[in-house]
Amino acid sequence: MIAMYGFNATLTAKPGMGDPLVDLLLTGLDEGSPGASEHCVVYLVSRSGSAPDVVHITEGWTSEEDHHRIFAGEAAQAIVARIDGLLAEESQYTDYVPVCGKAAF
Repeated sequence: MIAMYGFNATLTAKPGMGDPLVDLLLTGLDEGSPGASEHCVVYLVSRSGSAPDVVHITEGWTSEEDHHRIFAGEAAQAIVARIDGLLAEESQYTDYVPVCGKAAF
């Protein structure tokens, strides 16, 4: 499958809460979570090299509709509800339509 829709989000955690935020976002890869869905083809959590409480997430989905459907589910909403308590400010989102690229881990 290839990504036809995606987004980047920059999340700024409260001071000292970068690690718990990363840990929470990584639960999105657990079985039954959004990142484990066959429709999620990219789920990358990164940190700023200079600001440890700034976390970036990049997601690629088979379609925008698949993304919205999966994120309307219980598992995704539980993660989102917990994220809010860790943030110092509103997250910044940029949506995109992937063209081509490569990721290997």
